[in-house]
Amino acid sequence: MTSKFSHMLSKVVLGGFSIYFIYLVLNTILISNRRHISTSDGIYINSIQESRKLYKLANILTKHCLTQECKVQSILDYVTNIPYKINHFRANSPQQTIQKNFGDCDDKSNLLASLLHEINIKSYFVLVPKHIFVIVPLPKIKNKKALYINNKPYYILETTAENSLIGFPLHYRLSEIKAIIEPFKNKKIDIKTIEYK
Repeated sequence: MTSKFSHMLSKVVLGGFSIYFIYLVLNTILISNRRHISTSDGIYINSIQESRKLYKLANILTKHCLTQECKVQSILDYVTNIPYKINHFRANSPQQTIQKNFGDCDDKSNLLASLLHEINIKSYFVLVPKHIFVIVPLPKIKNKKALYINNKPYYILETTAENSLIGFPLHYRLSEIKAIIEPFKNKKIDIKTIEYK
């Protein structure tokens, strides 16, 4: 009787471990799908995050602002003044970029999008050959060019140029845009029309 019970118990334990292993594999695949976007240049790893610290920082940076444009520029100023340095390993999280006080275009774009998200400003990643930048939808800004996606203006935010302004010039051909991604869904947006004007 005891050996039958032991045998049955070992099957239950083994079955439980098998189910748990399958759960871990599926969860890893889901996380990978939420964080990775492939383009012809390779794989982009999304490292955005939400946190109480980022929320507090975003609100401190923008407490003097009365407009969305002021809020975006204040956060962009903070991010562009973090020194640019190529990160040869995996993308840093926004918290790591702040702590290390350096980052490349991936690191700084993830930080920028995370901070904007904390104050309810939508932003998108634009993937071009060997680079990533951020765009934000804002009302038309006089004397500033924008990417018009599906007839709506999105202004370029360049995180790697120190003291850059909203509406940074587009240094790529429209055909070089590999994808435009909604970062918190990690989903490519559907582009019906795109212009730079």
